[in-house]
Amino acid sequence: MFALFFMIAFVTNLAGSMGVIVTNQFGASKALSQLGSLANFIAYACMGIPAGLILSRKGYKFTSLLAVVIGFVGVGIQFVSGYVESFAVYVAGAFVAGFSMCMLNIVVNPMLNTLGGGGNKGNQLIQFGGSCNSIGGTIAPVFVGWLVGGAIENATVAKAAPVMIVAMAIFVLAFIVISFTDIPEVHKAAASSAKAKDSHGPLSFRHFLLGALAIFFYVGIEVGIPNTANVYFSGLAEVGPKLTGTLIGAYWFCMLLGRLAGGAVGSKVSSKNMLMYTSALAIVFLLCVVLLPDTACISLGGASIPLALVFVVLCGLCTSVMWGAIFNLATEGLGKYTAAASGIFMTMVCGGGIIPFLQNLLADYVGSLNSYLLLVGCLAFLLYYAKWGSRNVNKDIPVE
Repeated sequence: MFALFFMIAFVTNLAGSMGVIVTNQFGASKALSQLGSLANFIAYACMGIPAGLILSRKGYKFTSLLAVVIGFVGVGIQFVSGYVESFAVYVAGAFVAGFSMCMLNIVVNPMLNTLGGGGNKGNQLIQFGGSCNSIGGTIAPVFVGWLVGGAIENATVAKAAPVMIVAMAIFVLAFIVISFTDIPEVHKAAASSAKAKDSHGPLSFRHFLLGALAIFFYVGIEVGIPNTANVYFSGLAEVGPKLTGTLIGAYWFCMLLGRLAGGAVGSKVSSKNMLMYTSALAIVFLLCVVLLPDTACISLGGASIPLALVFVVLCGLCTSVMWGAIFNLATEGLGKYTAAASGIFMTMVCGGGIIPFLQNLLADYVGSLNSYLLLVGCLAFLLYYAKWGSRNVNKDIPVE
């Protein structure tokens, strides 16, 4: 499950990092530069509920193997797009890869939460899994940035081909390993034993409904923060793709550090407090990104780095623990509805494509840094959910 978490971020961040390339090779605007990520995450909206049904009926192993095959095909299509010089082919590949990421998310989250027994322990395992996710997320943008080099004029899909070859190799290896791995099928067994018509479902729970909306906003925040910064700062001559890609990698590395810390204290600190305090701190960091003057810089290793970009990187410490906390809060007390809830949950992950697209559409009119105010509003909802919206008010519904 930890290895699958790694793959999700590696392939997803590949789509985000390619935004710099498509602005150069295909002449895309800031909004269109996010079309790959949008296609990747819109696939969640299409596949979330069907994937949840596949998980319920076929189990974790079948679902994960099918996801790996689809992921290989999706990345392969993106690989081909650079040689046929087609933006449409690239977007189609990102869309197919998104099906795979959705299915893998549906497998790993309920499995880790179940293996931890729910509650704080379930959150702790998801945080450790998220650490592996962050490693994949750190590697992808750094890899792409170094392959492209110091000037955006060099950015082409063909230059990023090695990272896609690595991704396809990982999928092949994963298929082999999963084929020989014995995975417990707890939710499949529970679903097969429930023959009677049930008048309730995950949507009967208010805290799950609000949690699904919270995950929509959260994934948009997590992806929008680095993607918008990557496109904006890569276009500045004094920064460039190579340095920006490295610092965007540092954002995901901060998420790794945050998730390791979250995993270490996850059995003692509640998901509610984790989400509440990190949302408030992220609001402060993003307001610094918006309000700091363009001339505010720091010197690091002989390079002049905009201070706003430093605060973008620091946001990774906050977004790191939000996914596990929201998933844990939203699925707490759902019992037999957990597998179906996971499918709905993954549908809402499409926010990771929609919100960055809207943010960069806004950036085309008000500027990239001012567009972060949209994410501040999203974080305000997460703060509300942590404080008030996450309470289970439907305990009268039977879940066994």
